[in-house]
Amino acid sequence: MSSLFDLSGKVALVTGASGGLGRHAATVLARAGARVVGVARRQDQLDDWAKGLDGAETVAADLSDTDQLPSVLQTVRRRIADPDILVNAAGINTRSPADTITLDDWNLTLALNLSTPFFLAQGLMPAMKKKGWGRIVNFASLQSRRAFRNGISYGASKGGVEQMTRAMAEAWSPSGINANAIAPGFFETELTAPVFADAQVSAHHAAQTCIGRNGLADDLDGPLLFLCSEASRYVTGQVLFVDGGYTAK
Repeated sequence: MSSLFDLSGKVALVTGASGGLGRHAATVLARAGARVVGVARRQDQLDDWAKGLDGAETVAADLSDTDQLPSVLQTVRRRIADPDILVNAAGINTRSPADTITLDDWNLTLALNLSTPFFLAQGLMPAMKKKGWGRIVNFASLQSRRAFRNGISYGASKGGVEQMTRAMAEAWSPSGINANAIAPGFFETELTAPVFADAQVSAHHAAQTCIGRNGLADDLDGPLLFLCSEASRYVTGQVLFVDGGYTAK
């Protein structure tokens, strides 16, 4: 049974691996046997992540600049191999009010949260199709379905991620490439620091869950390994809310 979740011999590309849930995801996949390539802006943070992980590789790039994506993929192929697994964890939330959000903030959010995941996946398609096997795991959000204050651009991008995931599955799953998404609830990361800096707000969100607490990083381990491995061979086009039941209430 454990072989269903074994990633030995697989190559995984994880964006946002310098911190937060992306870094945690990259570590989980490496410990499951995958050779993981972490991609993010901050080389020093990537180097810190890679310490002590067998086979960990890093590529520094500004993923919000979609013009850099072909170079990123070329570097990964040259230095390691064509990835079997893509985890799109990089993201940004400018928390801009709807009345005052700028075009620059809007475009930055949609580029990093929506455009980059698609075009990275598209770039990996030829090799995945040739192998007849691939796994794409996008990061959706509570805001894929819920509206939060000052989250109009983030919510728009994450709503797009949900629909994009279904469209990826429709396009590519006949070739053995399954596309799914994880939608985390409230986890303490750099991205959610403003939430957890206010104990009252943090407690409010914990109270919205069925379980009664906010998320811990290792709550994502099982769902992530499931969606990246052979265990999910008949699961595609789905969004798995790892939110303690926040969206169930």
